[in-house]
Amino acid sequence: MITDTHTHLYSEQFDEDRKEMMQRAKDAGVSRFFIPAIDSSHTESMFLLEKEFPNDVFLMMGLHPTYVNENYVEELAHVKKWLDQRKFYAIGEIGIDLYWDKSFLTQQQEAFKTQIKWAKEKKLPIVIHCRDAFDEIFEVLASEKSEDLRGIFHCFTGSLEQAKQAISYNMKLGIGGVATFKNGKIDKFLNEIDLKHIVLETDSPYLAPTPFRGKRNESAYITNVVDKLATIYGISFNEIAEITTQNSKDVFNI
Repeated sequence: MITDTHTHLYSEQFDEDRKEMMQRAKDAGVSRFFIPAIDSSHTESMFLLEKEFPNDVFLMMGLHPTYVNENYVEELAHVKKWLDQRKFYAIGEIGIDLYWDKSFLTQQQEAFKTQIKWAKEKKLPIVIHCRDAFDEIFEVLASEKSEDLRGIFHCFTGSLEQAKQAISYNMKLGIGGVATFKNGKIDKFLNEIDLKHIVLETDSPYLAPTPFRGKRNESAYITNVVDKLATIYGISFNEIAEITTQNSKDVFNI
């Protein structure tokens, strides 16, 4: 059994062939799909996805950092309303993104801290989005560190030192298509990270692994990531699948 810990299955890019895409994933051995939230405009499509695939998808709730802008307080209220109303498996994806726009850094930091506090209150894991913001992310994690805080550093693309720092905050590393890229870099040191700290993800429809790079990603392609990790760690495909799925169960408590 393979677990995709991060996939945007409600994306419009899947509207034409969502059922077929899900079947391809299941045929490839993927049987658990964790769905990150972005903002309030995507909530309904997430719930519809859950209704269509009730045994397969597990929803998160949160405000994505690139959607933190002038109305972020309203967006956070939307997140809190739903967290208080029904079950979610994580708060995410949350974090800081300074790649596109640095003008809302203060608001991103506040939104990140606020959602971490909610995660600790509700004993939920967090799923972190970090782009060009490792120092800023670690600063917040240091201020909020506690035994109750756990989660996943989604789409980890940092250095070995940053990987160890993320792990020190009780985070697993979300490894996906980047590990298969020629210039992805993380494949050079991943074997120095114990596999107990690794979970698998696609971030589909984004970041398709080699040989699909540049095309729409989908959960079935996670097998290419498993193949790459099997080579890096020198163990079998099935062992990678088994260990990383157990790691995901440890994070999400299911």
